[in-house]
Amino acid sequence: MATPPLGMIMQPPSDGNPVAAQPPATDMTGICFRDQLWLNTYPLDRNLVFDYFAHSPFYDYTCNNEKLRSRSIHPLDMSHLSKFTGVEYALSEVLEPNLFVIRKQKRDGPDKVTHMLTYYVLDGSVYQAPQLSSVFAARIGRALYHISKAFTTAASKLEKIGYVDGEDESSASDSKVTKETIDIKEVKRIDHILASLQRRLPPAPPPPPFPEGYTPPTKEAEKSAETPQAADSAPSIDPIIDQGPAKRMKF
Repeated sequence: MATPPLGMIMQPPSDGNPVAAQPPATDMTGICFRDQLWLNTYPLDRNLVFDYFAHSPFYDYTCNNEKLRSRSIHPLDMSHLSKFTGVEYALSEVLEPNLFVIRKQKRDGPDKVTHMLTYYVLDGSVYQAPQLSSVFAARIGRALYHISKAFTTAASKLEKIGYVDGEDESSASDSKVTKETIDIKEVKRIDHILASLQRRLPPAPPPPPFPEGYTPPTKEAEKSAETPQAADSAPSIDPIIDQGPAKRMKF
């Protein structure tokens, strides 16, 4: 017999007595029920699936369906169940012979029903479906675990490449400045980027024209303009001081 994917298998007792019922709020998602002897004896269809479910520990013997069974009425007859109030089971979805979904609900009136739990029979094994809050809690817990693990891995890798405390960063930056060398490949890459940008830019516009009546100066005019400045810049000679040694009169 193959092992179902969830928890442990609950087998019926050897003396044939029914299994003790669990309280309605008991979480039994960790177990499943399977009676291979019953499956080998009776077909599993919509008419007999509830009798098979009644052998499982998920069945509450205080339900209204049990009252109908004691009166030899089909336990899923909604025309009779709607007359009771209390806990009952209803067959919600059927995919014979593999899947049967049974809903546990509380009836407060003919048209007022409150859903409690859901069970399903899959290939002869009975399971309790988890509640939506439990599914969300499990998914969120798993997501938080993976996020925390990712941050831990990233932190360990950052420490290996030198991104550590501030003191270590300052000392590493000082040593890096002294040992910094020029990367030829990086220089060539920057030159290539600048050259490509220069090719994409439009050519420089021509210089604006000279105003009317203006004649640009020639080279001769520039030289003639420079000569008086040179003459003016030459130091003036004092006729008295700079006439050489004075001549003495002879007597």
